Amino acid sequence: MVTDMVVIPKSTHNVLQRLTGQYRPDIALSLAIKDLVRLRVDEAQSRIAKFEKKYNMTFPEFEEACENGKIQAPFSYEAEKDDWGWEAAITDLETLEEISQWLV
Repeated sequence: MVTDMVVIPKSTHNVLQRLTGQYRPDIALSLAIKDLVRLRVDEAQSRIAKFEKKYNMTFPEFEEACENGKIQAPFSYEAEKDDWGWEAAITDLETLEEISQWLV
């Protein structure tokens, strides 16, 4: 295992200790990062679920529906904004799931 020396401010160490209940900064930081990743995964899943509920379909189905005319005004501001937001949420979720594999 490769380790690097990282210096964190005492105030940050205190916050990490209070948030996690761990005195060792390496463990406290690891726990805080895991919690943040979990929170962001939940957030991304919630955004995806919102779009799936709004359109009553998955993202690939939505893109196909835009192409074949099943979505009314697929180039409207709302549809384009939702398309970008939905795709961003999926990308975020994929990235976070990859990151969570690195966390021990």
